[in-house]
Amino acid sequence: MNTNFERLGLSIDGEFAISRGARTDVETVVVRVCDDAGQTGIGAAAPTAHYGETADTVTAVLPTLLDAVEGVDDPLALGRIERRLRGTIRDNPAARAAVSVACHDLATRRLGIPLYRHLGLDPGRAPPTSYTVAIDEPEAMADTAETAVGEGYGILKVKLGTDRDRERVEAVRAAAPEATIRVDANEAWAPPEAVAKSEWLADLGVEFVEQPVPAENPEGLRRVHERSALPVAADESCVTLPDVPRVADRVDIVNLKLMKCGGIREAVRMVHAARAHGLEVMLGCMVESTASIAAACHLAPLMDYVDLDGALLLAEDPYEGPSYAGGTVAFPDRPGTGVRSIE
Repeated sequence: MNTNFERLGLSIDGEFAISRGARTDVETVVVRVCDDAGQTGIGAAAPTAHYGETADTVTAVLPTLLDAVEGVDDPLALGRIERRLRGTIRDNPAARAAVSVACHDLATRRLGIPLYRHLGLDPGRAPPTSYTVAIDEPEAMADTAETAVGEGYGILKVKLGTDRDRERVEAVRAAAPEATIRVDANEAWAPPEAVAKSEWLADLGVEFVEQPVPAENPEGLRRVHERSALPVAADESCVTLPDVPRVADRVDIVNLKLMKCGGIREAVRMVHAARAHGLEVMLGCMVESTASIAAACHLAPLMDYVDLDGALLLAEDPYEGPSYAGGTVAFPDRPGTGVRSIE
């Protein structure tokens, strides 16, 4: 096998704002793993500084990770490859996820089957993806919600964490009276604030609240879970497999992301751990291209909820693969993850 990678800057369609800040672009690092027959698997890292990764750190460790892949020299030895990746670089999950996705793409291309078939999953069981409404003026958020619903997205994920949260949710609800609404505070609230807000959020028909308090406050998360009028999901509080049992008694849902946990096989292990602890499971993403989200789509049939709209937030996606039109995850009739470069 031989490998390579390249760094790409991607523009966001407008500005994407959450409680921690706003951005207009993201960087990704695309990984390719090629076999001797000329077939190529594609993956990508979508690093975030919140978890200690940047495009610089990804490019710094990728040569070591890819040397480990070449050392295995068997595209189908996916378990051995991921063990080697974890043993080589313990941190840097987005970098490891990029290599994991590329290797799974190559292996299933060689087998001539889509990734979901290799995993034994039923694509018809994939839940619809939500569409994210980023923080903006209430009128602008209402416009975004109305447009998304008009395009067939029946589930909206509304970003909160401001002093005008109620006004923003009320505007979205008025613009999308029939939509399912989920809210994500991205750690912005104190526990008493989160409990109080859950009351009026429930009155507005919100389905659940994601990461209401900082991950550094696990007891605060427990208090919110015990008193909230809504189910509570953990995102920043549930990053890797050992986090699942740690949050099991203080949330109802865990939000998994390939870029947090480091690879496809680890994500599957986290799903099983969550089920064993009686938790529901959501699969999320960063703002990232189809080069990485395509693989996450193939895991969607394992989930209760999915939030895989990150590529839809880009001004232009250089890759294509599974479609999310109207929220329905539809897989192309191609082996692997189905991803390919748009020429």
